[in-house]
Amino acid sequence: MPLVTQPLETKLAAIWQRIQVCLLPGLEECLDDPLTRRLRQLIAVLEVVRIEEQVGADAESVRGRPRQERRPIARAFVAKAVYNLPTTDLLLEMLQLQPSLRRICGWERRSQIPSPATFSRAFAEFAQESLADTVHAALVQEHVGEQIVMHVSRDATEISARERPVPKPKAEPRAPRKRGRPKKGEVRAPPEPTRLQRQLTQSAAEAIRELPQVCDNGTKADSKGHWHFWVGWKAHLDWTDGGLPVNMVLTSASLHDSQVAIPLAKRTAERVPTSLYDLMDSAYDAKEIKQVSRELGHVPIIDPNRRLANSVPLEPASAVRFRERTTAERGNSRLKDEFGCRSLRVRGHAKAHLHVMFGVLALFADQLLKPLTG
Repeated sequence: MPLVTQPLETKLAAIWQRIQVCLLPGLEECLDDPLTRRLRQLIAVLEVVRIEEQVGADAESVRGRPRQERRPIARAFVAKAVYNLPTTDLLLEMLQLQPSLRRICGWERRSQIPSPATFSRAFAEFAQESLADTVHAALVQEHVGEQIVMHVSRDATEISARERPVPKPKAEPRAPRKRGRPKKGEVRAPPEPTRLQRQLTQSAAEAIRELPQVCDNGTKADSKGHWHFWVGWKAHLDWTDGGLPVNMVLTSASLHDSQVAIPLAKRTAERVPTSLYDLMDSAYDAKEIKQVSRELGHVPIIDPNRRLANSVPLEPASAVRFRERTTAERGNSRLKDEFGCRSLRVRGHAKAHLHVMFGVLALFADQLLKPLTG
């Protein structure tokens, strides 16, 4: 007997019914102050994300003080992304001054709020455990995995950091190679495969592990041809038509966008089995990327790189579909302007990745409920 999947509209209606009928009225009775628009947004996001379900139970310590509960801290970090707060100190100040926010995160009294050092240790633990990635994969599987996605829009955006860039290692000098045709009987070593060529046979996890992940200098040209320079990282994301981020990889800022396209496509195909078109700009115009897209059963629509001699303009139908790629640009802007990814204060790839992922979780939940909230 075939498995009957529940439509996304039915799932969203059930979530919204639970929030509006059961959750909000009960909270309004328990809280002293009325719920503001931002508090309602936070409650809805937390109800969709449910990050506390992925936080392991705190083990009892044999010696010393009892370990602080991690579930409220995880909810507080999601609140930090929803409120677009630049620092954890500002989050702690709001938790002290706003009883409603404090209770929604999970603390009744101000004395129960952990210290900044405890928040920092918990953040490091979440980064080591890849907590946000686990929650995000579960959200994509629940709300997108069974759906048919028409277009997956792929793009990268800068993530500025307050960290000293790691200098690039000097390239080893190559052995001089003789010009012209080889002599009779001479055997020349074949050239080493490029990263894109290696990624053709690698799994998504293997390819991602090979990508550079240090903080360095990045440059990127915008749609008007103006160059931007920053120090930090680069977030590579895949977006659905509805503006849902279904995949994110954080790399060094200097890495070219095309070097992440193949592992992104493979991992997105695992999370979203049914998608039809891959939309990418001219930075992704490479035959290996097109090959992988077709092997996954997709139709690659890539803006041709006009600097290549054999570039061919998009067909009229493909050009119309390519306009849907603005979803990625709008999503990247929201991620940085509304969900905290323009104010990165942590150092190191693991913590920077977690900071961005908290913004991705908040944006995913908020965008998921957009059709209902307006």
